Amino acid sequence: MGYPRIDGRRVQVEPLADRESKHHIDDIRVDPDGPLPPASSRQAAQIGTIADRIRAARSTGAPIMLAYGAHLVKNGLGPVVTRMMEAGWITHLATNGAGVIHDWEYAFHGRSEEDVRNHVAQGRFGTWDETGRHAALAVLTGAVDGMGYGESIGRMIVEDGYSVPDPAELQKVLADWSGNPGDDEAMPARADLLQTIVQHQIEPGRHTVAHPFKAYSLTGNTFRLGVPLTVHPGIGYDIVYTHPLASGAAFGRGGMIDFQVFVEGVSRIDGGVFLSVGSSIMAPQVFEKSMSIANNLRRQDGLGPVRPFIAVNDLTEEDWDWNAGEPPMDDPAYYNRMGKSFSRMGGELIYTAADNRVFIPHLCRLLTG
Repeated sequence: MGYPRIDGRRVQVEPLADRESKHHIDDIRVDPDGPLPPASSRQAAQIGTIADRIRAARSTGAPIMLAYGAHLVKNGLGPVVTRMMEAGWITHLATNGAGVIHDWEYAFHGRSEEDVRNHVAQGRFGTWDETGRHAALAVLTGAVDGMGYGESIGRMIVEDGYSVPDPAELQKVLADWSGNPGDDEAMPARADLLQTIVQHQIEPGRHTVAHPFKAYSLTGNTFRLGVPLTVHPGIGYDIVYTHPLASGAAFGRGGMIDFQVFVEGVSRIDGGVFLSVGSSIMAPQVFEKSMSIANNLRRQDGLGPVRPFIAVNDLTEEDWDWNAGEPPMDDPAYYNRMGKSFSRMGGELIYTAADNRVFIPHLCRLLTG
């Protein structure tokens, strides 16, 4: 029978333009050529070591993967990371749902962030039509083309919209399916899209969604440059799940595609660098499962385990050397999820305690001049 649940179609959404957002993109964006913020001698030395390892990795064609939390976007660092991507120093990005949602709102609306306390009390937190609507339809239509969550949102930004197929055409394709295993992913994606079109009376054809601030969008620039951006969501974590169009199947499918893309990158990271910036939960948790799968496949191919170089940047101040093993349980460092998870991955680990507005610009300047 299943337990009682709410009818998500009853949620009332409002125009994003009616929301009082905290910041405009012009207030936060960081100029890659602007003055560098001060860094301590220890921070500078650690960032210099990381830059050296990135140079060595790229000289052999090894990947550089950057996992980041939403604060990197909210701190206006998209243009700085884009500069590193354009120069070939970053070959894969990974983030959580909030990392692309804030980035999309800045690209579309020029503004993001809201008053959580007041809006939750009013039942208005996250219930903004354009954010949830366009995210859902971009991911639904992207999955039909084999795209994951990140690539789908990136395409919508770069192409200023998405195309919704005619429901009659979708019905015909589904009715004519002969069980070809090659369509195993596309067919349920088409079924979910058809259900959404019919249930919510979505008009077929081209849906134009202008993004006047796309030049500053990290998500859009990954698509423009052909750099994978994988999104690792949790159902209920993000504001897009408040929208009546939200589809757990669609977001889950997009997230699973992205997870498999992420694992493929991890499987090739020998000699490369994994950067985790401001992602204390998603990055270590997703990385450790990816490492296990990558090593499982490598073992079947007669290869040894991956030995990554991991560079972590976050705000927690600590002096523990994670390469020497785990601290005792009475040491506060023992409860650092990032250090604990990453130190168990079998490679080297360097941890830099710094604001990402210090770490990323200094790293970019060392690499790009």
